[in-house]
Amino acid sequence: MSEQPVALVTGGSRGIGRAICLELARGGYAVLINFHHNLTEAERTRQAVEEAGGCAEICQADVSAPSHRDLLVDFTMETYGRIDLLVNNAGIAPPARTDILETDLATFNRILATNLTGPYFLSQRAAKVMLALLEAGQIRAPAIVNISSIRAYTAARNYGEYCVSKAGLSMVTALFARRLAEHGIRVYEIRPGVIETDMTSTPQAREYYGRLIGKGMAPLDRWGQPDDVARAVGMLARGDLPFSTGEVINVDGGWHLRWL
Repeated sequence: MSEQPVALVTGGSRGIGRAICLELARGGYAVLINFHHNLTEAERTRQAVEEAGGCAEICQADVSAPSHRDLLVDFTMETYGRIDLLVNNAGIAPPARTDILETDLATFNRILATNLTGPYFLSQRAAKVMLALLEAGQIRAPAIVNISSIRAYTAARNYGEYCVSKAGLSMVTALFARRLAEHGIRVYEIRPGVIETDMTSTPQAREYYGRLIGKGMAPLDRWGQPDDVARAVGMLARGDLPFSTGEVINVDGGWHLRWL
């Protein structure tokens, strides 16, 4: 069994996921980097973690597939012997923004399978492992962190399936926080705002969000960076909020504020 606490990070090969892996490694965690498609980027994340003095392994798995979720948890346990932190970061956007009156069922199901069903059942599987480890006295104060989005409450008429998936993930946070609190497992949600990642890298997205940011979309008027989200995860991983669970941490430049 690893002497270090262990974090399982889904979607850890790039962007926010990579920044989270690095932040956790700097905080003393051994990291299991999950990726779906891009082995090269996953290897780069592992290399970056190791260059920072951390320990990391990688595992390819599609969190939307039940057998892959089992594989991911089993591989983490076989590699490290423990799971102290699950970060449900993996998420996908629709291939194209489509008016909600035209959303097709296949795309809707695909988005929800990755962004909602995957985290729900991966949390279920990981929580059972955490409970067994707690009972055996092998870990203490484990946690689950869900990376959602301001889309959990911000409606977009051409992004409906994504918004629904993130709104559902907010309820997943509340449900697991309530169920696991008696066992000392804390559950949190982090809601990023407009973050500079692959998902916002298309010319259309850069122009659209850049224009909104330039007009003062949020009080802290800049693009968010993956490291902004990672630092919030690091805070939770350290146990800096020991009397909080089910808490929503907004990393959005203040977008959640309402003002006249």
